[in-house]
Amino acid sequence: MGRRVTGLPTLDGLRVLDLSRVLAGPLAAQVLADLGADVIKIERPGKGDDTREWAPPTMVPTEGPRLDESVYFWTCNRGKRSATADIASPAGRALVQRLAREADVVIENYKVGDLARHGLDYDSLRALNPRLVYCSITGFGQTGPYREKPGYDTIVQALGGLMSITGDGEPRKSGVAVADQLTALYAVVGILAAVTERNASGQGQHIDMSLLDVQVASLTNIGMNYLATGKVPQRMGNRLATVYPSDNFRCRDGEIMLIVGNDQQFRRFCEAMELPGVADDPRFARNPDRLRHVDSLAPLVRAAFARTTVAHAQAVLDAAGVPAAQINDMQGVFDDPQVVARELVREVSRPDGRSARLIRNPIRFSRSPLQDVRVAPRLGEHTDQVQQGWPQTTKEQA
Repeated sequence: MGRRVTGLPTLDGLRVLDLSRVLAGPLAAQVLADLGADVIKIERPGKGDDTREWAPPTMVPTEGPRLDESVYFWTCNRGKRSATADIASPAGRALVQRLAREADVVIENYKVGDLARHGLDYDSLRALNPRLVYCSITGFGQTGPYREKPGYDTIVQALGGLMSITGDGEPRKSGVAVADQLTALYAVVGILAAVTERNASGQGQHIDMSLLDVQVASLTNIGMNYLATGKVPQRMGNRLATVYPSDNFRCRDGEIMLIVGNDQQFRRFCEAMELPGVADDPRFARNPDRLRHVDSLAPLVRAAFARTTVAHAQAVLDAAGVPAAQINDMQGVFDDPQVVARELVREVSRPDGRSARLIRNPIRFSRSPLQDVRVAPRLGEHTDQVQQGWPQTTKEQA
């Protein structure tokens, strides 16, 4: 379904050494693997990535080692090769150094200074491979007073302001680890930019990614509004600060999310929801007026939705061209006809003959294939293979 793809993956031949664990670093490496990079993940013998032990749930019912079946691990490690090595030992360090000599990219998320003690920091590996692009991902970056502190996604959501504007009443974290995931995507952008620059200059460089930096950058218009006005924004639940009506509203049988983005949509909304005269009321005619008179308009909007069902409201608002959507739970998401039509779930074959379902990479190329139908590796599955070094047949990029 969709466009036919031909040719090689976009990053065919790129060699990535993944020294990271948990989410941000592994997800960045997985995106590169989906795009065709050869990714070798170095893991601790006997334990592996921390998330291998974050189970249940597991991918399929199993009586085997749970280290290979963690849903969390599968979330961000598909398509990689796993090799075990103790970097505190001479043999483990030697393996990583040998791989780094011919790698294009290293991704790591150790605490600041940890890898320097093992001769695996950027300066040490650059001496072996001047073309190396080395991406460090930490909670707070390589500089500043917090550089040595551990940083998890929720801690960064708190410190970086997101929790202060999320929720209705008490501060709330996002339902998914947004700081981790956004940092992973920014890291991928930085890595690909550095690889492109290296192809011209011949020199690699160090990329310093901080979850806190990314979280602050992601405040976008809310952060800019504060810088422009000095006014501290407050939590507004699901309402937008810029337009109204914009909120979740209760129907007779469930909840619907609505955003009326302009005055023309508001007139169509009032007609569709049978609110005669409301669009002509001077208190509500223009968006700035509606924002000033929310307390008067909100009860009218709530009453209109309370009279109807989610399906009916969705139908009339769709017909009127007004953005609205039912609030899906996970079953609703994966049963949604648009999600089904876009084939956002991949079924992959496992080495044991069973199958598992994965969420696909959302990037779609007209020609180049993705590599997102591969499984996550078993712990140390490729150790013997990796001991032999990178396959010479895959080294094709400049």
